[in-house]
Amino acid sequence: MSLSKNRKAALAKVEKDKLYAPVEAMNLVKECSSAKFDETVEVHFRLGIDTRQADQQLRGTVSLPNGSGKTVRVAVFAEGAAAQAAEEAGADIVGTDELMQQIQAGEFNFDAAVATPDQMGKVGRLGKILGPRGLMPNPKLGTVTNDVAKAINELKGGRVEYRADRYGIAHVILGKVSFTAEQLAENYGAVYDEILRMKPAAAKGKYVKSITVSSTMSPGVKVDPSVNRNYTEPAAE
Repeated sequence: MSLSKNRKAALAKVEKDKLYAPVEAMNLVKECSSAKFDETVEVHFRLGIDTRQADQQLRGTVSLPNGSGKTVRVAVFAEGAAAQAAEEAGADIVGTDELMQQIQAGEFNFDAAVATPDQMGKVGRLGKILGPRGLMPNPKLGTVTNDVAKAINELKGGRVEYRADRYGIAHVILGKVSFTAEQLAENYGAVYDEILRMKPAAAKGKYVKSITVSSTMSPGVKVDPSVNRNYTEPAAE
């Protein structure tokens, strides 16, 4: 596959060992994207944590100020007034037993699931199916709640999950290449602030080892971890 002149020029701009200011990194990722579709932009944090230790886990959710650019289909396990509230808030699927039967039959027409606490006895039985897919409602992530409307609005409005894997790397969606570099940098700032805030107390040594941003098809661009405010400003000369 031959590279277009523009893409070659963009790739040549990425200095392998240079640490870029967040907004500059986003500009480079945008310039390097070449796909015919609206590529997803992700950030990868390599952290100095040992996630095999219970006190060094890192998992949570963060709301992106400019949304994720992704259409999120939300399923809600609820009955009565909560089910009605879920429908009014724009849930894609609302139900209990019927929804559970669909899931047991292998039908997953949703990207996130919310449940009211009174449904968790039933939903818990689906743990082996929903858990590995990252779809299990979880009180820590705000998806087991009586305020289903709030949870739906947050999920559809750009709330994304972050979780450090067994190598201590957290991969988080920032948006799409069609976003402006400033919008991506603002979303990055919201995620980075949260990653720093949630540093496990037991973490030893250097916490943020490296940060890389990339789109679906672009090379990784290294971001300067020392920049922890004014995310939309270019680096000082």
